[in-house]
Amino acid sequence: MKQNHFKYGFRRGIPIALGYIPVSFTFGLMAVNGGLPVWLAIFISATNLTSAGQFAGTNLIFASAGYFEIALTTFIINIRYMLMSLSLSQKIDGSVTLLKRLFIGFGVTDEIFSVASMETGKLSASYMFGLISGPFAGWTLGTAAGALICSALPEALSNAMGIALYGMFIAIIIPPARKSKSVLCIVLFAIVINCLLKYAPIFSFISAGFRVIISTITAAGVGAVLFPMKEESDAKEVAK
Repeated sequence: MKQNHFKYGFRRGIPIALGYIPVSFTFGLMAVNGGLPVWLAIFISATNLTSAGQFAGTNLIFASAGYFEIALTTFIINIRYMLMSLSLSQKIDGSVTLLKRLFIGFGVTDEIFSVASMETGKLSASYMFGLISGPFAGWTLGTAAGALICSALPEALSNAMGIALYGMFIAIIIPPARKSKSVLCIVLFAIVINCLLKYAPIFSFISAGFRVIISTITAAGVGAVLFPMKEESDAKEVAK
């Protein structure tokens, strides 16, 4: 990793930040058009940093859902971040304090997790803060812009902006999948499981959030069994 960890992490997070802007812009439009004040739409993005959870939670607010339903739905949708944080904690340098780890956990998203997990060696707090700061700013500023502009854009155009998040995530996954057959197999296996849970009538009772959790855990478990990673010390011995 580079000597200046924060700058290196910030540069790595710029593509994520750029991808977040149009999606959060759409959220800002939707939130204000639905009746939320501008400051509240910005506050939601600044304290959540999650796309699906925010969209789902805000729609439930518009539908006058109860507090428990809103809390349970967003918890189910966002619980994958707990798994990502637990996995990423194994790569965080041991000297990083608990308080800094909590801040890092707040900033973990699908894309940030993917980029951080591809790094070799231990991850410093400075690197993670740099990696998170750009996407956080992009997500919050994009929401602010969308909330302020509100309904200036046609509805069809604002809805189309949501595609950017999925396109960006695919762009992050494809390069390592092309270089590693094990990564490709795990990704394809997770897709198959998720599609099975979604389209098979017998699994219709499983929510979208739990489908993600089940496919993630299952694919990760199969990958750990079929493609175990060797310890660095073992790799050095083999190299000798």
